[in-house]
Amino acid sequence: MDEQKVIRNIGVLTSGGDAPGMNAAIRAVTRTGLYYGYRVYGIRRGYHGLWRGDIEELNRSSVSEKLQRGGTFLMTARSKTFQTPEGVDRAIEMVKVFNLDAIIAIGGDGTFKGARDLARKGIPVIGIPGTIDNDIACSDYTIGYDTAMNTAMEAIDKLRDTASSHERCSVIEVMGRAAGYIALNVGIATGAEVVLIPEKPFDFNRDVLKAVLDGRNRGKHHFIVVVAEGAAKADEIARQIETLTGIEARATILGHLQRGGSPTLRDRQMASLMGLHAVECLRDGRYNRVVAYKDGKIVDIDIEEALNMKKTIDPVELERAIILTS
Repeated sequence: MDEQKVIRNIGVLTSGGDAPGMNAAIRAVTRTGLYYGYRVYGIRRGYHGLWRGDIEELNRSSVSEKLQRGGTFLMTARSKTFQTPEGVDRAIEMVKVFNLDAIIAIGGDGTFKGARDLARKGIPVIGIPGTIDNDIACSDYTIGYDTAMNTAMEAIDKLRDTASSHERCSVIEVMGRAAGYIALNVGIATGAEVVLIPEKPFDFNRDVLKAVLDGRNRGKHHFIVVVAEGAAKADEIARQIETLTGIEARATILGHLQRGGSPTLRDRQMASLMGLHAVECLRDGRYNRVVAYKDGKIVDIDIEEALNMKKTIDPVELERAIILTS
């Protein structure tokens, strides 16, 4: 890393799964970069577009009317080529072709690993956490998380209406392959009878079946079970409930519905402030960092340290969820 390197041209990309608020982060990087006198280049389709040279200069008009839009107008892709040493070298060549002095990468851990590979080759990088799962270890919050939870909550509220009308059990599968943050918080917000997350192994008879039966025996006529995709399969849970209790059960997989939609105020604000902070890191000569939200403040952490950190749901949060769903 060359702390004295002069930054004139900044490249910005989005990689991995899209998340609501990514456009707000791109906008903030562009507007802040222009404010400080940099030229900003949008790299389309993430690292795949980087090694292919799919790069175009951005200006204020380029990011106008993007703040409220979901997805990412720079698009995103996963690149098998970039995951090889040869692919990284090809990306470095394109960095030189377009005279990019630094890269700001918006995404999750996979995105940060790609940025680290560039940093190890001498390219200054800054990572911005953008993933609906909120599973970036160094940050308390990730762009897209609030919108995804609100989308899931609204869908479950609608499913509760029909479950109540038909005296039915609705089993809803939300995103979260290795992290149950969405399921846990949405379960609390929707008054679910059962919440299943990958961080906490469950016993079907004790944690699902008995909870549903206890509710029925208290006079309830409808039930909500929220399942993180990494904890169990909603269709299998629904089948078992109906077979063993006789209660009509239906599975709903929300899937990529949670990735879409206009970002909430919190995601727009957080993305904007993180994008601004990323450019200011470069301005101040703090290279190879990940922007993070910690203890109510936006900070930055060394990218190697950030990737070595671990994160899991606080046992206190689990206990509170059990109290509120029991």
